[in-house]
Amino acid sequence: MRTLALCLILVMGTSEALDCQFVDGSLKQVDAGLGLVFGVNDAGAVFMRFGNKWVPMEGNLKHVTVGPAGLWGVNEHFHIFKMVAGKWERVEGLLKQIDAGGDQLIGGVNNESAGFCLNQQGAALALGEGAHVPWVSIADDLVYYSCGPQSCWGVTSKNAVLVRKEVTLNKCQGLGWEPVPDSPMVLVEVGSDGIVFGINGTGEVFRRAGITESNPSGSQWTHQYVCGNMRHATYDLGVLWLITMDQKIVSCIL
Repeated sequence: MRTLALCLILVMGTSEALDCQFVDGSLKQVDAGLGLVFGVNDAGAVFMRFGNKWVPMEGNLKHVTVGPAGLWGVNEHFHIFKMVAGKWERVEGLLKQIDAGGDQLIGGVNNESAGFCLNQQGAALALGEGAHVPWVSIADDLVYYSCGPQSCWGVTSKNAVLVRKEVTLNKCQGLGWEPVPDSPMVLVEVGSDGIVFGINGTGEVFRRAGITESNPSGSQWTHQYVCGNMRHATYDLGVLWLITMDQKIVSCIL
C-alpha cells in the first residue's frame, strides 16, 4: 500500500484527519459489511477483497452490496441479482442502486428516482426469476438510499438528505421522513454499526455526529479530511473505504 501524501493545509472547525492508504486496483463502487468487501470496476467486473488481493467473481454488475440480507447487485440493465449458493439468481424488479446494510432489509432506487424496500421475509424468500418479490414503495425522488441497524438514509435529486423513521424488520417503509437540514450530499452511506458518512458535490467526505436511537438524524456533519475528492464511500469494522474520482481505492482507519 502507498500512504497518502500529507497535505499541508490547516483544517479548521469540525474536521478530522484520517489515516489513509491507497489500495491496489481500480473500482468505481465498493461496499463493505459483515467483515467482507466487494466492488465493481468500470467494465462491470465483480471483485471480493481477500487478504491483500481483489479476487474476481462471477457476474457483471454496476452496483454491489453486502450486509445482513446477503450479497446483492444490479447490472447495467437495472436487473437485480442475489447471491444464492454461490450463484447469482435473478430477482424480480428493476433498480439502479441497491443496499443490503439494514437489519436483514433491502433498499434501493430505480432509474426513475423512485425508492423501494424489501422486508425481512421478502428478502429471505427472493429466490429465482419466477418468484414474486413484494417490493414496497417508499419515495418518488431518491437518487441514493442506504440502511443500517437503526435507520435508513436517502438523498434526493436536489441533494437533500432525509432519514427514514421507525424502520423495522416487517415494516421497511417506516413511518415517514425526517429532513436533515443544511446537509447537501450526493451520497450517504450507513455503516454496519450505524455510523453514517456522506459525500458532497465536490467530493468531500463527512461523518454524521450525534446519532442515537432517540436522535437517528444526529446533530452535525464532521469533515473527514483526506487528500483528494471522492465519489463513493462505505464503512465496516473500523475501516472507511473510499473511491476517488479517478477510481483509485483508498482505505482509512478510524
